[in-house]
Amino acid sequence: MMKRYLTSIFLLLTAIILFVGLRLDFRWGGIATWGLAVISLIFAAYFTKYIPNEK
Repeated sequence: MMKRYLTSIFLLLTAIILFVGLRLDFRWGGIATWGLAVISLIFAAYFTKYIPNEK
């Protein structure tokens, strides 16, 4: 299933968004970058329920 990998994909996407967004210097760039990063982290937290439990 693809859903089990979505948490790590969104965490990686958050790191990429922060790295690229904070390197660019444009007006309201910080707000847009951190806003997208928070949304991506929310999605990462949501998809943790699809990580299988090995018990």
